[in-house]
Amino acid sequence: MGADERNGQRPAQKSHALGDQLSGTNLERAGDHNQRVTLQAVRATGAPITRAEIADLTGLTAPAIANITKRLLNDGLIKKAGRQIGGRGQPATKLVVNPDGAFSIGLNIDRDHIAFVALDFVGNVRARASREVHFAMPRDVIAFFRAEVDKMIAERLIDIERLIGIGIAIPEDLGRVPVANRPDAYKIWSEIDVADLFSEILPVPVIVENDAAAAAIGEMQFGHGLQHRSFIYTIISAGLGGGLVFDGHYYRGADGRSGEIGYLPVKDGAETRSLEDMVSLYSLYDYLRKSGLDVSTPDDLEKLPPAGQAKVQAWLDRAADYLFTPFLVMNCAVDPEAHFIGGRLPSPLIDALCQRLNDRLDACKPRIPTIAPLKRAELAVDAAARGAGILPFNDRFLPIRTALMKTN
Repeated sequence: MGADERNGQRPAQKSHALGDQLSGTNLERAGDHNQRVTLQAVRATGAPITRAEIADLTGLTAPAIANITKRLLNDGLIKKAGRQIGGRGQPATKLVVNPDGAFSIGLNIDRDHIAFVALDFVGNVRARASREVHFAMPRDVIAFFRAEVDKMIAERLIDIERLIGIGIAIPEDLGRVPVANRPDAYKIWSEIDVADLFSEILPVPVIVENDAAAAAIGEMQFGHGLQHRSFIYTIISAGLGGGLVFDGHYYRGADGRSGEIGYLPVKDGAETRSLEDMVSLYSLYDYLRKSGLDVSTPDDLEKLPPAGQAKVQAWLDRAADYLFTPFLVMNCAVDPEAHFIGGRLPSPLIDALCQRLNDRLDACKPRIPTIAPLKRAELAVDAAARGAGILPFNDRFLPIRTALMKTN
C-alpha cells in the first residue's frame, strides 16, 4: 500500500469535470478537507450518488469514503435515498444531501432595500421577506431582522436548533459612496461593526461579506458554478459590482475588491463619471425620471406602460454600450468559462441586456478567438441575500482553500 492510500487518498487517476474542488488531500487538516469534498461530491452531482461514485469523483479510498459518509449520516447532513439496481454484488446505497441537515439566514442590506432569506442545506429558500426602503438606518434593519426571525421561529419554517450561522451581504463603503438624496446620517454604516448588530439576536456566528462577493460565492456553490469552475459575476443593484471565481474558488484580490468594475471611469458626454453612475438601478430610475416616469423599485419597472418600456429598452442599449469594453477587457484578461449577471434588475431585463452584450461581443470574433457567453445568473433573484445565506455553509461545510490551512 502506498503513502497516498494510507492517508485515505488513492493514486492519481483521470481528472473530472467538477475539478480540483472535489480532490481529496493528505495535507494538514486533511480530515476536515476530505469531509468537505465528500459532502460537496454528494451535493454537486444533483442526483443520488453511491459511495463508489464519490470515491471516483474525489480520488479518496473506499474505506475513507465509508468512514466519512458514516459520520455525515450520523450528523444528519446526508441521508440514504434507496439502492442502485443492477450490476453485480450487493446493491449499492445511494446518498443525497439532507435538506434539513443545516439551515442558515442571509441578509442583504443595500441603499434601496433590505432582504431576508432562510435557506436549507440544499439552498432552497424556506423563508423570504424584503422591504423596499431607501437608506434604511441600522435601527430599521435590526427591527426588520428581529421581526422576520420571530416570524420564522413561530411558524417553524426551519429547525432553529440546526441554524449554523447568519450571513450578511452589504456593499463596500455603503456609508461613504456619494449617492443622490443620501442623508448625512447614513454614513454610520461605514463607522459601525455590522456583525455586532446581529450577534446578540441569535447565538450563531455572523459572517459579513461584500454583496457582490456574496452573490458570486452563492453562484459558485449553488448555481451555475456547479458546472463552471471559472467565471465572472456582475451584480446590478442600487450600484454595480462584481466578483471573480477561478478554478472553483472565489478570488478576492489584494484588498478584497476583485471584480469591482463600478468605480471604472467612463465618459458621459464631456463629463467623466463612474460606471455604476451609468449602469445600476439608481441610474435607470434617474434615466426614467428625466422622461417624466416616477420609478423607485424593481416592481415599478415591470408595471410601466408601453412608452415607459420603450424607454427601458433604450436604457438597456446605452447600458450595453457602457459595459461592452469593460466586459471585453475582463474576458481577454481572465479567459473565463462564462460571465453571469445577477442582482435586482428584473430577470427579463437581465436577459435582454445579456443578449445585447452577446451580440456586441460576437461581432469581435474571430479576431478575439475565445469570448465567454453572458447569461443570467441562476441565483439572480435575491442574489446577494441568498449568497449571504450560503456563506455559513461555505465557511463550515464546503471546500474552501482555508480548510487546508492550519488555524487556531
